[in-house]
Amino acid sequence: MDLSPKEQAQLQAEVAMNGFIQWTKKGTLYAGFFLMIVVFACNNGVETGSDKTGSQYNGEQYNPSNLKVDK
Repeated sequence: MDLSPKEQAQLQAEVAMNGFIQWTKKGTLYAGFFLMIVVFACNNGVETGSDKTGSQYNGEQYNPSNLKVDK
């Protein structure tokens, strides 16, 4: 099969573009899975509910009682 230079360039461009699209789809999929795992792992230690342990917010500790508020 004897192709003209224009046809050869078109064929090569189509093959390259199809390969690029396939690798981009795979890369995006892998990156999405990786980010979901990272987000899950970082959120895994967050404590919710009434049985919290560790450091908790203490409103009295941060209450500035020495300030005089005039209204």
